[in-house]
Amino acid sequence: QGELVESGGGLMQAGGSLRLSCAAAGRTFSSYIMAWFRQAPGKEREFVSFISRGGGSTNYADSVKGRFTISRDNAKNTLYLQMNSLKPEDTAVYYCAAGGSGYLDQVESYRYWGRGTQVTVSS
Repeated sequence: QGELVESGGGLMQAGGSLRLSCAAAGRTFSSYIMAWFRQAPGKEREFVSFISRGGGSTNYADSVKGRFTISRDNAKNTLYLQMNSLKPEDTAVYYCAAGGSGYLDQVESYRYWGRGTQVTVSS
C-alpha cells in the first residue's frame, strides 16, 4: 500500500499565504478524485475542496471560496492547496484524501487519508 504525505503547514499571520502539498506514493494518482479536509480542535473534520482526476473540475467550501485554490500535478503525483488571505479561523490540521466517490464533500466518501499537517494562523 502506498501513502499520502502532507507538507507545507506552519505558523502564519492573518492575511498571509501558505501552500500545502500532498505527495502520493504507490498508487495510480491520476485515477483518484482528491480532496482537502481540515479539522480544528474540538470540531468535526470538514470539507475544504476537491478536484477531479484530470484537474478540470474543482469545488470549494464557502468558507474558503475565493481564497484557496486546489490543484494537482499528475506527473509528480502531488496535490496542492494554495491558501491566501489566511484567517485565524483557518487554523486546523489539514488532511489530504484520495479515492473519492459519491458525495465528494463528505469524509466518508474517501478511501485513503494522510496524517495531516498543522496550519496555525495568528491574529
